[in-house]
Amino acid sequence: MDGAMALRVLLCVYLVSLLTLQAMSAPGLARGRSKGSETVDGVFIRSLKVNCKVTSRFAHYVITSQVINTADEAREVAFDVEIPKTAFISDFAITADGKAFIGDIKDKVTAWKQYRKAAISGENAGLVRASGRNMEQFTIHINIGPQSKATFRLTYEEVLKRRLTQYDIVIKVKPKQLVRHFEIDVDIFEPQGISKLDAQATFLTKELAAQTIKKSFSGKKGHVLFRPTVGQQQSCPTCSTSLLNGDFKVTYDVNRDKLCDLLVANNYFAHFFAPKNLTNMSKNIVFVIDISGSMEGQKMKQTKEALLKILGDMRPQDYFDLVLFGSQVQSWRGSLVQASEANLQAARDFVKHFSVEGATNLNGGLLRGIEILNAVQGNRPEVSNQASILIMLTDGEPTEGVTDRPQILKNVREAIRDKFPLYNLGFGHNLDFNFLEVMSKENNGWAKRIYEDHDATQQLQNFYDQVASPLLVDVELQYPRDTISALTQHRHKQYYDGSEIMVAGRIADQKLSSFKAEVQARGEGQEFKTTCLVDEEEMKKLLQERGHMLENHVERLWAYLTIQELLAKRMMVEGEEKNKLSSEILKMSLDYQFVTPLTSMTMRGMKDQEGLEPIIDKAEEDSQPLEMLGPRRMFVLSAAQPSPTRSSPNFQELPNQVTGVDTDPHFIIHVPQKEDALCFNINEEPGVILSLVQDPDTGFSVNGQLIGDKARSPGQHEATYFGRLGIANPATGFQLEVTPQNITLNAGEGGPVFSWRDQAVLRQDGIVVTINKKRSLVVSMDDRATFEVVLHRVWRGSTVQRDFLGFYVLDSHRMPARTHGLLGQFFHPLDFEVSDIHPGSDPTRSDATMMVKNRRLTVTRGLQKDYSKDPRHGAEVSCWFVHDNGAGLIDGAHTDYIVPDIF
Repeated sequence: MDGAMALRVLLCVYLVSLLTLQAMSAPGLARGRSKGSETVDGVFIRSLKVNCKVTSRFAHYVITSQVINTADEAREVAFDVEIPKTAFISDFAITADGKAFIGDIKDKVTAWKQYRKAAISGENAGLVRASGRNMEQFTIHINIGPQSKATFRLTYEEVLKRRLTQYDIVIKVKPKQLVRHFEIDVDIFEPQGISKLDAQATFLTKELAAQTIKKSFSGKKGHVLFRPTVGQQQSCPTCSTSLLNGDFKVTYDVNRDKLCDLLVANNYFAHFFAPKNLTNMSKNIVFVIDISGSMEGQKMKQTKEALLKILGDMRPQDYFDLVLFGSQVQSWRGSLVQASEANLQAARDFVKHFSVEGATNLNGGLLRGIEILNAVQGNRPEVSNQASILIMLTDGEPTEGVTDRPQILKNVREAIRDKFPLYNLGFGHNLDFNFLEVMSKENNGWAKRIYEDHDATQQLQNFYDQVASPLLVDVELQYPRDTISALTQHRHKQYYDGSEIMVAGRIADQKLSSFKAEVQARGEGQEFKTTCLVDEEEMKKLLQERGHMLENHVERLWAYLTIQELLAKRMMVEGEEKNKLSSEILKMSLDYQFVTPLTSMTMRGMKDQEGLEPIIDKAEEDSQPLEMLGPRRMFVLSAAQPSPTRSSPNFQELPNQVTGVDTDPHFIIHVPQKEDALCFNINEEPGVILSLVQDPDTGFSVNGQLIGDKARSPGQHEATYFGRLGIANPATGFQLEVTPQNITLNAGEGGPVFSWRDQAVLRQDGIVVTINKKRSLVVSMDDRATFEVVLHRVWRGSTVQRDFLGFYVLDSHRMPARTHGLLGQFFHPLDFEVSDIHPGSDPTRSDATMMVKNRRLTVTRGLQKDYSKDPRHGAEVSCWFVHDNGAGLIDGAHTDYIVPDIF
């Protein structure tokens, strides 16, 4: 492929565009305007169109955009799209300079074996990455030739879920320039008939919305069209900037005249169950709230505000209690009490006055809440038939009591015994959300992340609103066994007002005439039963109206639901069962051409200068949103594959010293020529910053700041550890600050902050940074050097009482000879001789005489831990220990390496 079409698939850390096509100048992202307000650097977006077709809740989106380069030289353009996290990409194509490049979905393992080089280097690989709360961002950059054009077409699909009485279609809009032909066209077909339809845009005034948004519905069909002129896109009458920046949202609902609705097409069925006019069930609800120290401040303030609002929404016939857990567990009443005005006022007073304390006894808090709900079974007939609900909110991980996650899952599962749902709310990002999600799914509920933001109180309230009004419990949708196969989930612990239960499956050949559905459940004071039959004449009419699209959408709705459910089950199992589920998911993903966590899309025929095709992946299940960087700070995220470490088969350890520093802090110098190692300690006060690596030619540096151990006894030597590392390259402005809590890029310029739960690969100016989730971080500098930062977390019973970092140099063979620092001075060959080995003052260790750097030293044989291969357990390394802060081995005195600042 020629240079004009050289490809880079990027996920930009600065999440700049939502539904975007942006123009960039080739030399360095400098921007400027030429004649015509719609042109940037000679590039303009001729058209940007979003077409959404919904058939029975199944939404099929196609985003098409054409960009034209009027310049006399090549230009780089970026196609950036935000899509819902619940969606699957199913097609992507680029047409440029008369050539077409089509996405090809394949097994992810096969794709990454074929393009392993791209995965390791961090280049030429794209993925969809979390962006904001409910969206994922897909970005691709290409160079287009002078006086030429390129067309992008992205297709993705999702099933719309009913929440709070409506379905939401959300399209992110931010083109960043005026677009000659901009259009959003939403076409809805619902066999039940549409009962309401609305469309709004956060970036439009009421007057402008009325002029530009056309909406209508009648019977089964609804239509929304948004087609603003260039003038209507302008942020002011004389401005050349666009006001299109925000959410375009379509909401609708369908008629509920029938108790349930069956849709059949091409031997697949979809069953929608959302009956109206049911009586709200009384409920038993227990709130289990984390009050550990990390909840202090705004999070606790917002939690209390939400609880007070929720208490105000309780119905008199409801029963409730509150459980708090920090280091200890306490309950407000210890049993369910009725939501009388007196009890609600007492609960409000309790909420207003409790305060944060201690660690996180999550297991104890949950078991206490479960115990309170279980106590009403059989013992209190007036409330035992009510709908029971358990809601738990936490912002951290278990650190007190039972902390082993599998044991907690088992304890909760055995205590609930499938009697009621558990809903977990994870506040912020400093927690294991997958753990909360698995726990909820194992117990008939779901987990929701509450984002640390000004509206966290409203987020909590919105969640509660979804479960505040149970209408039915123990809902089972039944089908004749001999007529169906491949059924999605058809048993639900509870059905809530404003929601919908959706089941899909495959009908056996020649069985349509005997196909029916029966629903059994328990409502307020009575049993609920109904039978649903297929109206074959109505089905024929629907097929005539919608034709192949209806057949296709019902089958793909079934496939989508099935894959989502299998992915959820896969989270909860291990071993052979997980492998079996993975095989099922992979087969269906390939059959229906969905990009899921087990498949990748490659761009067939499109290659970069190195002959590598781009790869598009689904976002990680627990990936986090990234923050915004300035436009000149461009990083590249490739698919989240670990970078090579010394333990990986792809890493070739070169014949130079591989050095490291870890724990208290112990420096280890591996000397492969001698098949031996040297080690020494540095004893300094907490807060001292030490120079580890310093390149005087470029200014590149690695510095580490010491922290003390919280658990030191009086008179005991204060152990110190590295609690903060700063890696900087002044020549490019690159700065990376690493602590046991966060990883921050270019903090001085408002760069993004990552947690250790992120999995990502970033690139800037020849430096690749890989975050390996909860384990380590690898920094690669072109071909010059590779460094690894290892995370050490405190565990129960540990002798160390605070988290700290280890730092290892995996490769340094191209660092200049003048490199210095406590580790840097050992990057190049070191010679030493050991003689006169004899028993030392400690009979278990040998002393010896060492000649190194023309100095004669007394050294002792010992063991140190190297965590570069195994960050959790480490490996014992035999080494010759040099006493007195490495005196005689390091150049000068150890105090010469104390520096004033982390950068």
